Formats: sequence, C-alpha cells, structure tokens
Amino acid sequence: MERTVQTPPPTLPWYREVTGTQWKSFFAAWIGYVLDGFDFVLITLVLTEISDDFGLSTVQAAGLVSGAFVTRWLGGAVLGALGDRYGRKLSMVLSILLYSLGTFACGFAWNYHSLFAARLAIGMGMAGEYSASATYVMESWPARLRGRASGFLISGFSVGSVLAAQVYTWVVPSLGWRWMFYLGLIPIAVALWMRRALPEAEEWTAEVAERGARPNPFRPLFRTPRLALVNTVLVVAATLSLFLVFTPGGAGLVPVLSVVAGLALVAFAVQLGGKRGWLLYVSMIVTLFFAFLYSWPIQALLPTYLKSELGYSTGQVTDVLYFAGFGTMAGCWTAGFLGDRIGAKKAYAVTLLASLAFVFPVFMVHDNLLLLGCLLFLLQATSFGISGLLPRWIGGHFPTASRGAALGFTYNVGALGGAVAPVLGARLASGMDLGQALAVLTFAGTVIVVVLVGFDVPARLNRLVDPDATDDHLAAADLPEGLPRPEPEPASRR
Repeated sequence: MERTVQTPPPTLPWYREVTGTQWKSFFAAWIGYVLDGFDFVLITLVLTEISDDFGLSTVQAAGLVSGAFVTRWLGGAVLGALGDRYGRKLSMVLSILLYSLGTFACGFAWNYHSLFAARLAIGMGMAGEYSASATYVMESWPARLRGRASGFLISGFSVGSVLAAQVYTWVVPSLGWRWMFYLGLIPIAVALWMRRALPEAEEWTAEVAERGARPNPFRPLFRTPRLALVNTVLVVAATLSLFLVFTPGGAGLVPVLSVVAGLALVAFAVQLGGKRGWLLYVSMIVTLFFAFLYSWPIQALLPTYLKSELGYSTGQVTDVLYFAGFGTMAGCWTAGFLGDRIGAKKAYAVTLLASLAFVFPVFMVHDNLLLLGCLLFLLQATSFGISGLLPRWIGGHFPTASRGAALGFTYNVGALGGAVAPVLGARLASGMDLGQALAVLTFAGTVIVVVLVGFDVPARLNRLVDPDATDDHLAAADLPEGLPRPEPEPASRR
C-alpha cells in the first residue's frame, strides 16, 4: 500500500491566524482596559488637588489610592464567579458599569470618606473587569498566541493612563479636578455596545455552556447553613478590617486588623481551592501580592514625587507620564511575543531581572527631564510592562469552569499589595526621601517575584498536594476543529 505523505499546512503570519470575530472580541476587551486604566489613574493625577481641597496628609492621600484595593478581592471573586456561570461577556459588561458609576460618583465627593466610599465601588468593578476581560480574550484566541493576546490586552491600561494624563492637562487647569471624574460616564455607552455586539468566549461556550454546566465556584463556602454563616461573618470581618486599615478609623490597630483580614482571606483561599488546590491558591496570592508591591509604589506615587520633590510643573509631569505609559505599552507588547516564544514563566522572570538595572538610576535624576523619561521608559517596559503576561500565566493554572472566579480571587487578593504599596511608600518617606523609598520598595519586591516566578513556586507547591495537576490548562485547550480532545497529561508523567 502506498504511504500517504502528510504535507504541513502553509505557515500564515500570526495575525492571520486570528479570525475577524476573535479580533473583534479582543478590541472590545481592550477598550474596556483602556477605560479601566483611564479611570484608575485619575486619582493619582489629582491627588495633590484633592489633598489641598480636603486638607489631607500624604498618608491619607495615599489611602485614597489604596481604597480601590479594599474591595477588589470581593469584586474579583463575585464577578468572576458570574462569568464562570453565566458567561464572560456578562461579567465584563457588569464590571464596566460598576467602575464607571463609581468614578462618576467621585466627582460629587464632599470629604475624604465619601471619596473613599466611591473608590470602593471602583475597586470592585475593576477587579471584575480584569478577570472577565482576561478570561474572555484568553478563551477566544488560539492557544499558541495567548501570550500575545495577554500582553496586547494589558497594554490597554497604559493607553488609558496616557490618555488620562493628556486629559488632565486639558481639564483640570480650567475646570477643576471633579470634571476628570465626571468623564466616568463615557464607558457606560461602551458597555452597552459591548453587550449587544459581542460573541461569547469560544472556550467557555464549548466547555461550559454547550454542556449545560452551571458551575458554582462558591459552592464549597455554602455547603451547610453553619458554614454559610461562618463565611458570611468572614466576608464582613475581612471587608471591615481592610476598610479600617486604610482609613484613619483603624489608627493604632493596623497590625491586628491586617492579621484578621489576612486570616479571613486565607480561609477563603483554602476552601475555594479544596484539598487539591488550596496550596496553589495561597501561593499564587503571595506571588501576586509581591508583584503589586514592586509595581504600585511608582504607579501610585510617581506624580506626587515629581510635583513635591522635584518641583515639576503640570506639563512636565504629563511629559514624564507619557514616557512611563509608552514604556509600559512597549513592554506589554514585547512581553506577549516573548511569552509565546520562550514561555510566560521564563519571560516574566528574565525581564524582571533586567529591570533591576534601572530602579535606582530613575530616582537619581533630578533636573534632566529627557534622561528621567528615558530611564523611566526602560524601567516600566521591563518591570510593569512584563505584567502583561499575568493573565496568561495565572489563567493557565486553572481549568475553564472555575477560571474566572479563581483568577479574579487570587489576583485581586494579591492586589492588596498595591494597596499596601503607596501607604508603605509614604510611611518610609517619613524617614527618607520619597524617591529613595519608592526605589527600595520596587527593588526588594522585584527580587522576591523573580524568585517566586522563576522557580515556579506556585506550581511546585501545588504538585505537593496534587501530583496529577495539569501544567497549563490554557495550552492544552486548543485543538484543530473536529479532533477529539485528549485528557490532559498529568505533570507527574512528563
């Protein structure tokens, strides 16, 4: 019998492997990230104006940045679970509506506490937006291009930050800081368009919707009435403790309140992860906590540093933020290609290691805006930009049916590092220059993350309790149409 020789299909440029529908899905999610970045960065741009109006200290002002992180864990878990059960698109739209209304409400704040309350709503919405958009795009694009999808998607946040810096120069000098927040209504129109025009994520549709599954990631928390009561108390305790930690009401009790919140969140992680996944949840949270701790001191307090310590004008601050924003964008784009070529884990660790060369030099430049901008571009490209791979890296650890809630919970509990970062930076600045404090925090946090990601600590710990854990759920999920889907190969057999 004559042997048939299989000829490989012609190689297409990567961008032609992505269908028109997949590009449409991507751009819709990307726009959500642009608006997310715009809304979140607003508070850092107008901190000095708000502080002047409300008479806030540096620590109180930093607390407003932290306010959005207090409810992120809850928003990420709830909206992520909705995405697992009812679809990624619905979760994404609800998230945009929530953070848009919260941003709009900031414009009507009459004191510190009312503004802080509006920031809580923003935090919940942004947490849901991250998990919903990330899972939506990851589950829509071909598996081999998901690093690119991840990096391109997260670059939208940087576009939003650059846009916010430009709008700041147009709006605040003439109309005041409140009008920056009134623009928060704009994303609502985008959300309504997205709700009507978008298809559902392909992978979620195939693995959940078409099978008639209705996953409930919170089922372990409410198995019995007694357990439901205990976990309801834990939700209240965690939220109230975090609120008091980041407001003056918790003065003198911060260590105790932090322990209470931490224990409550670990209890949720253990229950949601179950016997085989609890260590993955906890180690992922720790890794992400330090990822935020290294990146958010600069994100939150750079404008304050430029204005208060370097004496830069509004226009000069905007120029520096352009360098930072475009550096992050370039880093996200590069990270996507690098992650697809050498793997998300290796790309993340190697690029972060390179970023250490730029941390201290950034804060040694005082009177040379161009040099400062170039160094900041390189730092943000290699440091914050590589976080464009986070959705790809985190999402690969969890199966489709629980990915939204798992990614939303672990990422946004870890995001409390971003809440701690500006406050810790402000407190360190009481004993040293603000620039020096930011450099120390960034350098130390980066080293820790390089170790945790580079040595694959979450996955290694997970295999201690689950030897058959799948290495990468996202990589295993993409096969040519019509071929049977094999069972994932256990990590222990590889």
